[in-house]
Amino acid sequence: MTPSSAAAQARPWLSYTLVIVQFACLGYLVATGPWLARGAWLLVEASGLLLGAWALLSMRWSRLAVVPDPRPDVELVAHGPYRWVRHPMYAALLLVGLAWVGTLATPARWAVWGLLLVNLVVKLSYEERLLAAALPGYAAYRARTWRLLPRVF
Repeated sequence: MTPSSAAAQARPWLSYTLVIVQFACLGYLVATGPWLARGAWLLVEASGLLLGAWALLSMRWSRLAVVPDPRPDVELVAHGPYRWVRHPMYAALLLVGLAWVGTLATPARWAVWGLLLVNLVVKLSYEERLLAAALPGYAAYRARTWRLLPRVF
């Protein structure tokens, strides 16, 4: 299947809803607490930021897309952190968000981080279905990599 036919299977309303929820969760965490973690949480935040930067450099910044729908010029990236994890950008967002919540933990902030986690798992599952249709080698790539966290998920 070609990238354009995979895009035809995409559901824009779902893509945009997932992105809106993602940004709403991150916005809430930024608005209700410090965006610079403290103590040991600073290491978690720095790890997330470094992982995100490494993923951006590996995928070539110009290929960044916020929506999960594959672009017409989609290519499989299997180097850098993508060698081990299929969604290092989502893992980076979760790490940074976790550091923000850990720095100022409230039940509401934990609930929003949990919502972010669920949203990103739904988003990556949807994205993987589209990528499997668009990229012939994606099934083999999925078989040898983890979704978010090596040896865990």
